[in-house]
Amino acid sequence: MPRAIWKGAISFGLVYVPVQVYPATQSEHTGFNLLDRRTLDPVGYRQINKRTGKGVERDDIVRGYEYEKGEYVVISDEEIEAASPESTQTVDLLAFVEAAQVSFLYLDTPYWLAPDKRAGKTYALLREALAASGKIGIRIVREAQSAPVRAASAAGAKHRTKLGTKPAAHSPRRAVHDQAGVAEVAGIRITHPERVIDAHSGLRKLDLVQYFESIAPWLLPHLKSRPVALARAPKGVGGELFFQKHASSRLIPHATQHDGLDPGHAPLLTIDSTEALVGAAQMDTIELHTWNALTTSIEKPDRIVFDLDPDPSLAWERMLEAAQLTRELLDALGLSAWCKTSGGKGLHVVVPLTRHAGWDEVKGFARAVASHMAATLPERFSAKMGAQNRKGRIFIDYLRNGRGASTIAAYAPRARPGLGVSVPVGWDELHTLTSGDQWNVTNVRERLEGLRADPWRDYGKTRQRITASMRQQLESK
Repeated sequence: MPRAIWKGAISFGLVYVPVQVYPATQSEHTGFNLLDRRTLDPVGYRQINKRTGKGVERDDIVRGYEYEKGEYVVISDEEIEAASPESTQTVDLLAFVEAAQVSFLYLDTPYWLAPDKRAGKTYALLREALAASGKIGIRIVREAQSAPVRAASAAGAKHRTKLGTKPAAHSPRRAVHDQAGVAEVAGIRITHPERVIDAHSGLRKLDLVQYFESIAPWLLPHLKSRPVALARAPKGVGGELFFQKHASSRLIPHATQHDGLDPGHAPLLTIDSTEALVGAAQMDTIELHTWNALTTSIEKPDRIVFDLDPDPSLAWERMLEAAQLTRELLDALGLSAWCKTSGGKGLHVVVPLTRHAGWDEVKGFARAVASHMAATLPERFSAKMGAQNRKGRIFIDYLRNGRGASTIAAYAPRARPGLGVSVPVGWDELHTLTSGDQWNVTNVRERLEGLRADPWRDYGKTRQRITASMRQQLESK
């Protein structure tokens, strides 16, 4: 006799039937890995990061499930606890429906339900009544499946706005709610639309979904054909945050899969339509981080990103100075650059490139620029990662230029209190900025409506590449 995996009761109306649940299938044990929450690298039981060999503080260790080699999903204690119901729980039957109405396609794992010793007669009467009437007791009614993930094809996104052109104004359509409290936006069913995802601002899941729908004409040109890493926050801002860099069993409605671009891994994803944006938000996505290359030329980066990450104690004026100095160095090398807020604490300086050099060459050049600035102005800049290396300074993060690395997309929100948004700005307005999260999902529309032209209007027209002369100048300076 197998051991019961759950003991409790089923109830409906005034009827209360103690029952036990037994497994009807044989399952394998699911183990969790200890991870360094800062990098998601495995940690040994002696609290050593298995990749770096360095010690890890207990507070930086989290549990993670390895869903494929080297790819982890962080699992919170609350989620683990929720997966292990207490023996005193009661399952309330919500309705009785015709058995023919329940498709077995909606069923996942079968279990064997048996009465407790005290409830044999009551359970038998219930079972016989259901069998005679052809009905089934329902506890959870599963929602209809969302639209499937698309395979990569020649069909493009609905929004074809070019990067650097100002899209037409676009207002979100009013969400349609059904009696079950489920909303519909852009044809996608949104579950739990009223759930607050940011306690700081009071913003709901529906507010974020409608932001994505309305910002699509501005955001999609920055996402089009770029592999994307989704930062998903099932518990909202302040809860566990995990990155999804590849397709998984939890499909993102209308996202496009690209198989074979990242050997040894599941397909990469791109978000190419409003429906895909809304579908990602439905799956609890807040942040969208993109690669520095397109799926059509994955081994040839088409941009460099310098993420200016400040010591929190620094005045904002130091950040503005850092962005301007970075621009001046790049200009001296012969490279045009553009700027955007990070949506968090800093600024991003972005350099468009023609698709010529490979990943190693581009990352090496970015490292050389960061190292040069740190060597020239060591009291202002650091090219080494880690809080201890940027005390009183700004870390020039060049590491976002490696293969598989990513940066928050322009007009994408951040999973931080207030839901700040990364926003492109012109160099002529740099002095007017007040913070890296100056704009958020509630006020960015005012910014866009006040623009006469896209501050990045010439970005897509720029043709430039890294040259041997540029590298020599960095070495000689």
